[in-house]
Amino acid sequence: MKKNPQTELLHAPRQAPQYIETVQPPLFRASTIIFNTTSDLFNRHWTDRYDYSYGTHGTPTTFTLADNIAQIEQGEYCLLTPSGLSAINLVNSTFLAHGDEVWVPDNIYGPNMEHLYNLQKRYGIQVRVYDALNAHSVEFSAKVKLLWLEAAGSVTLEFPDLVGLVKKAQQANVLSVLDNTWGAGLAFNAFDFSEEHLAVDMTVHALTKYPSGGGDILMGSIVTRDEKLHHQLFRMHAIQGIAVSGDDVAQIQRSLAHMSLRYKQQAQTALTLVNWLKQQPAFAQVLHPADPASPGHAHWLEVCQTGQSAGLVSVIFKAEYDLAAIRKFCDSLSLFKLGFSWGGPISLVMLYNLKDMRSLATPHLQEGLLVRFCIGLEHPQDLIQDIQQALQQLK
Repeated sequence: MKKNPQTELLHAPRQAPQYIETVQPPLFRASTIIFNTTSDLFNRHWTDRYDYSYGTHGTPTTFTLADNIAQIEQGEYCLLTPSGLSAINLVNSTFLAHGDEVWVPDNIYGPNMEHLYNLQKRYGIQVRVYDALNAHSVEFSAKVKLLWLEAAGSVTLEFPDLVGLVKKAQQANVLSVLDNTWGAGLAFNAFDFSEEHLAVDMTVHALTKYPSGGGDILMGSIVTRDEKLHHQLFRMHAIQGIAVSGDDVAQIQRSLAHMSLRYKQQAQTALTLVNWLKQQPAFAQVLHPADPASPGHAHWLEVCQTGQSAGLVSVIFKAEYDLAAIRKFCDSLSLFKLGFSWGGPISLVMLYNLKDMRSLATPHLQEGLLVRFCIGLEHPQDLIQDIQQALQQLK
């Protein structure tokens, strides 16, 4: 049957072979996925490991990255989301309902806390706050459904009593979910982190950070070893129409090959800075889990037995330095750029007032304003010189 040229263009009789072996996997962009037969259409189920039915459910591109993230974190199942925060929100909306309680550390990622308080206000979910350094500060009732963990904690970088907290959750039959962005699946194995082979039930990971590595892609993931939990998450994932761009996925997939190298280099640079920062008289406290003087260091030693840690360092200025002085310090930095996030090639700096961020007492922290350094790939001595010249502006 002779076809119009326009139709022939859409249904080309000649197509190049679809598969060759390349260094990077092929990129699939798809909303609609074509079924060859009605048998292919109906002899499938959304619980299939690779359900090719519609672009939001997955393509070879998205499933490949998901499998790789699961492998890095030593889990079994992985879902991709458009950002780390969307992964967090998916967990909360999947496992929390009216009347449920959720426990969160006082040093939790701020937007997660804000989201949970919004759920509390609108839907009757009860938010309880605990001290991440003290597992005894958590008391589970029959209403508790979820325990949030962060290792290390947001901004102040306390490493939690992960062993004690997860033990308590398991004894109470409470689901535990770890924000694993700091560890990135490299600092420790969240699914087997003690001699007793303790494991969290789920991890969330802002792939925006170390997996991307470029400071240019937003994405998140949820990893678990439990098929039932994965299916619960996947159903909510589908109901909410959550999807990620194949192009973004391909960019992160490309960066995974050197993620561990970047992680190690940035962590080593951070340790070099820690040793120098502790000698500077302007700082009342230097915070980094691998430093023996930092809160939660013993817990870090217990869990991160490889000695790895992320490239984040926070400092608390002595109380004599007011907000205007700290702003001047940050504005005087040259290599450190003022911006949120981390894990990219450029070092970043951000300032915080802890009094506006914590609801519990923090006797382990000194009084003063906090600045967080997110280490990039610059030479450590250049970063030290940059901080040094900015400190000179305060004199």
